[in-house]
Amino acid sequence: MTGRTHDLAAITLLGTVAVLTPLPSMTLSTVLIAILANQIGGIVPDIDQPVAPFWRNLPVGGFVGKVITRMMGGHRFLTHSIIGAGLLCFLALQFLLFIHPLMPNINTTIVWYAFVIGVLSHLIMDSFTKEGVPWLLPIPIKFGIPPIRRLRITTGKWGETLGVWPILILADIALCASQYQTILALIHTHIH
Repeated sequence: MTGRTHDLAAITLLGTVAVLTPLPSMTLSTVLIAILANQIGGIVPDIDQPVAPFWRNLPVGGFVGKVITRMMGGHRFLTHSIIGAGLLCFLALQFLLFIHPLMPNINTTIVWYAFVIGVLSHLIMDSFTKEGVPWLLPIPIKFGIPPIRRLRITTGKWGETLGVWPILILADIALCASQYQTILALIHTHIH
């Protein structure tokens, strides 16, 4: 999937989880940082790809991206598995715990959950592509949805643009329409 699709999928899953689970009261700062963390989580598994937007936006990103790609075993290998996702989420948690004294009004647990949701959405979405995802690494089998490879989506092609995007947008519209009162209640009673 492209970066745009991963961004949309991450926020869609975050919104779904937010309306379907009880949330604690939180500051507006926590909400905004959680959305940012969700978007970062939605693209971070692609750090194993030297041409990923993450690396293109850094001055020496191309070189660093190539080094990271080799360290991770190539694209859609370690960072696209349960072990890799767990490692990314563990590192994010350690980072949040380290910087928490700088932002004491931020609920880092919520921010971390939003990051985890973003990472999981990335792996789920990449499971719909022809390449699939090695969920059970070190077992080198790539799993895909549906199991028949030729029925899966090619990244950046019409299936993603005309199929996945509209489905995600319709899911967001349906979520907002069906959960409007819940969303209003969350905004009014849980964000201060």
